[in-house]
Amino acid sequence: MANQSQQGRAFDWAVFKRIISIIRPYKSIYFLSLIMIVMLSVVTPLRPYLIQYTIDTHVVNLNVQGLINMTIVMVILLILESIVRYTFTYASSWLGQSAIRDLRQRVYNHLLRTRLSYFDKTPIGQLTTRTISDIETIADVFSQGFFTIIGDILQLAAILGFMLYTDWKLTLISLSTLPLLLIASYIFKESVKASFQDVRKYVANLNTFMQEQISGMSIVQNFHRERAEYKKFESINREQRDANLRSVFAYSVFFPVVDIITAVSLGLLVWWGANGALRHEVSLGAIIAFIQYVNMFFRPIRMLADRFNSLQMGIVASERVFNLLDTEEKIEDRGTKSLKGIKGEVTFRNVTFEYLPNQPVINDISFHLPSGKTMALVGPTGAGKSSIIAVLSRFYEYQGGEVLLDGVNIREYKLEELQKHIGIILQDVFLFSGSVYDNVSLGHPEVNREMVERIAKETGIIRFIDRLPGKFDYQVQERGYALSAGQRQLIAFLRAMVFNPKILILDEATSAIDSETELILQDATEAITKNRSCIIIAHRLSTIRNAHEILVLEHGKITERGNHEQLMAIEQGHYRKLYQLQFVEIA
Repeated sequence: MANQSQQGRAFDWAVFKRIISIIRPYKSIYFLSLIMIVMLSVVTPLRPYLIQYTIDTHVVNLNVQGLINMTIVMVILLILESIVRYTFTYASSWLGQSAIRDLRQRVYNHLLRTRLSYFDKTPIGQLTTRTISDIETIADVFSQGFFTIIGDILQLAAILGFMLYTDWKLTLISLSTLPLLLIASYIFKESVKASFQDVRKYVANLNTFMQEQISGMSIVQNFHRERAEYKKFESINREQRDANLRSVFAYSVFFPVVDIITAVSLGLLVWWGANGALRHEVSLGAIIAFIQYVNMFFRPIRMLADRFNSLQMGIVASERVFNLLDTEEKIEDRGTKSLKGIKGEVTFRNVTFEYLPNQPVINDISFHLPSGKTMALVGPTGAGKSSIIAVLSRFYEYQGGEVLLDGVNIREYKLEELQKHIGIILQDVFLFSGSVYDNVSLGHPEVNREMVERIAKETGIIRFIDRLPGKFDYQVQERGYALSAGQRQLIAFLRAMVFNPKILILDEATSAIDSETELILQDATEAITKNRSCIIIAHRLSTIRNAHEILVLEHGKITERGNHEQLMAIEQGHYRKLYQLQFVEIA
């Protein structure tokens, strides 16, 4: 997993400062939390002091009215402490949740603008972990880490001050076991930190594995890989369980050890205090107050190790998230020109493109597509057909040559406007969960129901829509699995028509169409290609016979070009061989 090298290193102040910078818009809540935690550190140890005063001043002297008055004071103090604690808990949690909400939006916005090549090499499960689980961990920095640690430290200082003020000898006796507690806490902190880091790593592994397997479940079942994939999952799941059990073991050992150390401290306190009371050197109220002081003092120390782990895990998670935000994988959008009045004339001049360094998939390609004409790309898998589309749409950046639209380099246009005028219909259509109308309009404010229905009628796609239960309100389910491949492509055609692009790209868009759907699609294709520049990628050569020009590609280069008749006239031409293979029965 990426960024695991940071695990186990010292507290990173640079990352912590970036975390704190997230809450700048919420300074008022931040300072409210700090004020509340300071008040808690003073109010909490005040109760044992008041109990001591009540016993030594009023109980011993049988002063009933004084006892009643002090009881009222302590009840009021308890109510005040509860209000302050509630305010602190809610404010710190609100701050943490608001911070991670903003951070999650930043991460998602960053992903939306990240070039596709980044997703090609980064597991989706890992990105899901960064966006969901890791960011959720950062909330603990505020609710269980930073503020709580400050509060615990201030409370320890206040308790120690009260104890020393009351009786310094009794304080030393009570805290004589403190070194043992500190050693045990350090061992616990290191042990739990290592196990928590393993847990985070294996959770990311599980997310990646599950996303990949569920997406490819049809392959798993078709090739009877269920048992083998189950064993892989079992192994990853076991590692995640073992990591959790290591943290459980650390907790199950640490807390009893702390209880024993606390009991020894209380035993020493009672023994020394009782002897002092018999010699009239220690008051009864002081002994009772110290018992409470010891419990109050040892409880934060016991929790501090856990708090530091929460803080450290938040820091580690934050570093992973910040590394994602710092990735420079965006398509440069330095264009300033608008595409108003676009004609759709496309020109490639000696274009070279590569996904990996020194491995070109498009090699010195040149062609010209006049406005309103149709060009077809033909060739074997890996010839570079889809790469030409990706370059034209600026999903990827080309390395050499020029790509022109209406005679202007596409890099000079605003990226959003460029892509708005290019419509792409893929072979594997992706549909979101929701209605047919939602998938056609994509929530665009300029698209309304009336427009969608009108275009569906003009293209003939309404014949398919009318057969669906609920028509445009039909729920297509996740990825459109409730529909056939052909039906999904009809929705994609309708979506492209609604957004009215000037350049249309059909990337194997008719290869999975059944005969009935193809009849509807023929009308839709005729309507959608009218007055538009079109680039068609197809293995079914019957769909491109009327193309203005056909380019035959092999190994990233153009080997043949011309219209259907011209290419068929080439005796040993690759296009002619492909055509004859597909229509051998007719011939």
